[in-house]
Amino acid sequence: MDASGQIKRFEEFFEAHYKARILQNVQSDKKYLIVDFLELLKFDPELAEELLEQPDELIKAAELATESFDLPEDVKLRVRFRNISDTQKIRIRDIRSKHLNKLVVIEGLVRQKSDVRPQVITTKFECPSCGNLINVLQLDTKFKEPTRCGCGRKGKFRLLSKELVDAQRIVLEESPENLEGGEQPKRVSVFLKEDLVSPITEKRTNPGSKIGVVGVIKEVPILLRTGGISTRYDLAVESNFVEPLEEDYTQITINKEEEKEIKALAKDPRIYERLISSIAPSIFGYEMVKEALILQLFGGVQKERSDGVVIRGDMHVLLIGDPGAGKSQLLRRIKVVAPKGMYVSGKGATGVGLTAAVVRDDFMRGYALEAGALVLANRGICCIDELDKMSTEDRSAMHEALEQQTVTISKANVQACLRAETSVLAAANPKFGRFDPYQSIAQQIDLPPTLINRFDIIFTLRDVPDRKKDELIAMHVLSEHR
Repeated sequence: MDASGQIKRFEEFFEAHYKARILQNVQSDKKYLIVDFLELLKFDPELAEELLEQPDELIKAAELATESFDLPEDVKLRVRFRNISDTQKIRIRDIRSKHLNKLVVIEGLVRQKSDVRPQVITTKFECPSCGNLINVLQLDTKFKEPTRCGCGRKGKFRLLSKELVDAQRIVLEESPENLEGGEQPKRVSVFLKEDLVSPITEKRTNPGSKIGVVGVIKEVPILLRTGGISTRYDLAVESNFVEPLEEDYTQITINKEEEKEIKALAKDPRIYERLISSIAPSIFGYEMVKEALILQLFGGVQKERSDGVVIRGDMHVLLIGDPGAGKSQLLRRIKVVAPKGMYVSGKGATGVGLTAAVVRDDFMRGYALEAGALVLANRGICCIDELDKMSTEDRSAMHEALEQQTVTISKANVQACLRAETSVLAAANPKFGRFDPYQSIAQQIDLPPTLINRFDIIFTLRDVPDRKKDELIAMHVLSEHR
């Protein structure tokens, strides 16, 4: 299909499905149109197939097709595609050179985010000799000037005007749940432009959010120190559409059926018991612990006093107990249930990994912040296993995050205060590995008093020999294995 044919097909498609949406977006000053790919696939499979193979040309054709609607002169709609078929979903580690310039879907966690900076897309030059106007498209990373004019003049053209758009780079890392065994999560740079960096979408791409990116994979030349270009290229994704995957409670969309179910559950007089029994049902007993975990998931209310002092609304829970009491299982379960949950283990976590690290940023030249687990789980829950195995310096990094709910960084030339409104659920073993029945429990908790003070509820899970209880546990375990 040639270019004019593509534009014509897109015009027919928009006329049939998106006419009202286009006019609505123009009225509400939204300079983009989000198109459902599956609708395009139903309308014209051949066109949809071409979009996946040659996205740059087809997206341009779609944008030209929107101009056939009677739009104001200064409005140029960007066409964004969502709901791309699963065949295009690809893991970051599986990107190869055959995927270059194809439309793909990648998912991951945002780890770094640069500032928003203007980027030139088109420039207009004037020839001083004959007054001819020359338009130059800036598609490369290097600024391009016209080489010669029709009148024969070479070089030294006057720059009349340039069109700038907002651009930003984020670093996307594979989600930990998609990894197998000892794999290290891989990363890729994603470039966002125009409406994808507006203040509304800015919140969706904060470090720690999980997002899906529909974009085109491009190669980026690597500059050598000598000034030349390396034979190896770097990969980057030029995004077309970004959607949040795992939001906090406020952004979850609820459909009609779910709303009915929620309202029916709300009327149930035994809803509290049902909620408690639904947390880690494979673990026997611990009703009170599970009740505390439910309340921790719902969270409290953040209060502000008349003098401006803010009192946190998030609860911190510490489980201290004998080995094999099921502490880690409870933590794992909570991480899965919570809309935004992180799980870290004491021995493999450092203070910097929990709070924030300062790293060199090549894109913006300077230092950038990389958020740690407590910041990534902002407005969610962070489960810390083996708290007693962490070193003292690393544990002390948590003090501010647990009480003030912020993480303050003063390193190199970066002074920042990050929000960490996170509930912490921690698990630890007593001083000697097990509880000693002949000593008081307080003497056997081997954590500094400053840290223990910050936990609101502390549970001791003791494995005391008791024939009746052990029989019930054994029955429960056996019935689970059937």
